[in-house]
Amino acid sequence: MNAMPGAIALGLIWGIMAIGVFITYKVLDVADLTVDGTMCTGGAVFIMMMIGGHSIFMSMLVATGVGMIAGMVTGILHTFMGIPAILSGILTQLGLYSVNLAIMGKANQGISGLNYDLLVSLLKIRNVAFFENTIYRLVLCSIIIIAILYWFFGTEIGSSMRATGNNQNMSRAQGINTNLTIVLGLMLSNGLVAFSSALLAQYQGFADVNMGRGAIVIGLAAVIIGEVVLGRIFHNFALRLVSVVAGGIIYYIVLQFVIQLGINTNYLKLLTAVVVAVFLAVPHWKKRMIYSPMLKKLKGVK
Repeated sequence: MNAMPGAIALGLIWGIMAIGVFITYKVLDVADLTVDGTMCTGGAVFIMMMIGGHSIFMSMLVATGVGMIAGMVTGILHTFMGIPAILSGILTQLGLYSVNLAIMGKANQGISGLNYDLLVSLLKIRNVAFFENTIYRLVLCSIIIIAILYWFFGTEIGSSMRATGNNQNMSRAQGINTNLTIVLGLMLSNGLVAFSSALLAQYQGFADVNMGRGAIVIGLAAVIIGEVVLGRIFHNFALRLVSVVAGGIIYYIVLQFVIQLGINTNYLKLLTAVVVAVFLAVPHWKKRMIYSPMLKKLKGVK
């Protein structure tokens, strides 16, 4: 139980990252693998900006902006160069590995919460004032992000993004520039991922070129777990975003229990892959085992 606050904090950080995955996977219906790269880029930019003497808010703003640029590159590769979305993300992710090394100058860079006044830190989990507590600040960040996104996706351009994800052909028939909305969606998604990366770098005290490895799987896990566990009661768009963050928290709490059971940590990635596969299969199983027999019975009655 002593490790539970840390698991909740990590769940909140990765939950914010998962909102970025939600935007591409659920809203735009685009498979984007750029996030494995931007999950490091945001942290790398933030760390180097802080070391360079910039303020924490400027550092986080620039980190988010660089993530948006990475998303824009993926969007341009996909829409204007005709490269499939998955391959576009892989190409950008591959290029970001070198970019991240160039930003940091080496494989990893660290900062200490003792020397810098950070927004969140592992040192601020316990025995600190309420307003300085890491979990409180992460919850506040999540609420602000969800509120902004709820407002944004209610605007004309946000609605255009949602329409593009639902049906590109119909959206184009309505005069929507689907290429532009896809690029903007990828920018927004990767900006959020880079923002969460900056939070993660603060929390753990360093950025590493491998910190984004497998990020897409964790993001999908949070999205799918949140949808399966809370999808029946959370239909509103804002509540769906809340369920994504909740999915991240559930994922890390389960992971913490698994570690406490003494399972070899070498198998955690395998466990994650299995969990994601099972939760992805749940909707399919529901259709086959529940809805299909019901439809057959209804047809038989007719």
